[in-house]
Amino acid sequence: MSEWQKAHWHPEQSRRIVARIVVEGDLTLQSPAHFGNGDQDDLTDMPLLTDLRDGKTPLLPGASVAGALRSFLRTCEQGYLAGVPRYDDFADPAGFRAAQQREWNSLERQLFGGFGIEETGGERRQLSEQSSLIVEDAFGRHHHIERRHGVKLDKATRTAEDKKLFDTQLWAAGTTFPLRLELVIRHGDDANALKQALVIALGGFSDGHITLGARKRRGYGAVQVTQWRVRQYDLHNPQHLCDWLENGPESLPHNTAVADLPTALDVTQPLIDARRAFHLRATFALDGSLLIRAEGRSSSVADFVHLQARQADGQEMPILSGTSLAGALRARAAKIANTIGTPERAKAMIDRLFGPEMDGARTTPKASRLLVRETAIDRGVADLVQNRVSIDRFTGGARDTALFNEQPVWGKPETTITMDLRLLNPKDADVGLLLLLLKDLWTGDLPLGGESSVGRGRLKGKEATLTLGETVWQIEDDNGRLQFSGNGSQAELQDKYLQAFLEEVGQ
Repeated sequence: MSEWQKAHWHPEQSRRIVARIVVEGDLTLQSPAHFGNGDQDDLTDMPLLTDLRDGKTPLLPGASVAGALRSFLRTCEQGYLAGVPRYDDFADPAGFRAAQQREWNSLERQLFGGFGIEETGGERRQLSEQSSLIVEDAFGRHHHIERRHGVKLDKATRTAEDKKLFDTQLWAAGTTFPLRLELVIRHGDDANALKQALVIALGGFSDGHITLGARKRRGYGAVQVTQWRVRQYDLHNPQHLCDWLENGPESLPHNTAVADLPTALDVTQPLIDARRAFHLRATFALDGSLLIRAEGRSSSVADFVHLQARQADGQEMPILSGTSLAGALRARAAKIANTIGTPERAKAMIDRLFGPEMDGARTTPKASRLLVRETAIDRGVADLVQNRVSIDRFTGGARDTALFNEQPVWGKPETTITMDLRLLNPKDADVGLLLLLLKDLWTGDLPLGGESSVGRGRLKGKEATLTLGETVWQIEDDNGRLQFSGNGSQAELQDKYLQAFLEEVGQ
């Protein structure tokens, strides 16, 4: 060791790393995703983030992955929408200090680092801890680009507002990002707690509860990792140390794949899950046709074509987009709430459920608590073209140069559309409102997509599963009559949840 190293390096100030665990997995998009940087270009309002070296390869920043993992771990520990303790939220300083101490001892802080306060002899000292998890940038493979148009509708006329059309570039479903994470364990760390935290966080990728990118609560950014590869290095072992120095940066071979991540990391503690959500999964038949207009394609033979999207298996299928479904649900929810209650109470409830509409800088943005998934329309007919003509109201004849054709998706007896909604931190009144929305969808009273005035977009309910904690309601259509099963009671849906909604918004 040189004299300079002797003068400037102190072993007690080093990180004293005793082990490293490398975890890799292929993250595949299950629905289109937008990873951007907020910029615009001449071709689109929301372009994609790409590798600067070639301008084409998809880029998923490690910071985005780490943020999603941290948020999911915090959610599992403390529940949805758990905020950071603030001094003003506590009646006495002791309560605030206790909350800070719980934050410091949390699995989230141990894995991802953070800040804290230490009091010794009446003196307060700020602590900071570096993250124990290193997350690398991921560069996509097998990628395709989709373009989606969006528009804001006027609440009164249900037509497009002026100058509110925008478009978004998306990476298509099936795009794969190779993830690489490295857990650093130092002398004095609780290795079991770090491994448990890592298993909980990565579980969000395995079960699909973590979504990435923009508008992820409206169906974009659904992802999944089906298999993990793991290699552990005990740096006390000279052979492991040399192996990490020589091969540490290399990708893990396929023979390091594990069937169960907790078993591979020797995690035996029960996994924490403080999340509380109301889950609604319903299957409908398509009564007639559905038309959600998509950007025209050069190969299209129709003027207006129903929206189709590439699936994770590479197949192009007609879809019900999460943005269209959420917009229809919000509009009908507002109509129901305003019919029953006062405008002030109705607006407060709709904003709480779907997030407030932005009104310049005066509105504090809040994310929607209702998560809507994008879904493929199974066994629909999407290759039939319908010719239509506009009629002159005065003469009753065909209007000149007004012939047009459309290519919606048509329903057959076996056509199904499955909706997946998840409400975070539900109140009884929120569940009651969702039940009313389900009723309108079930009976065909709430059409989806465009041209509802000519009969498009109507559904017929077939079956639904409602889950709240350990309580499950199952509803099936039996020749026009509803059959209930599961451990939840039918009376509870009406007497508890619908009544709570009426009491909250009622006059």
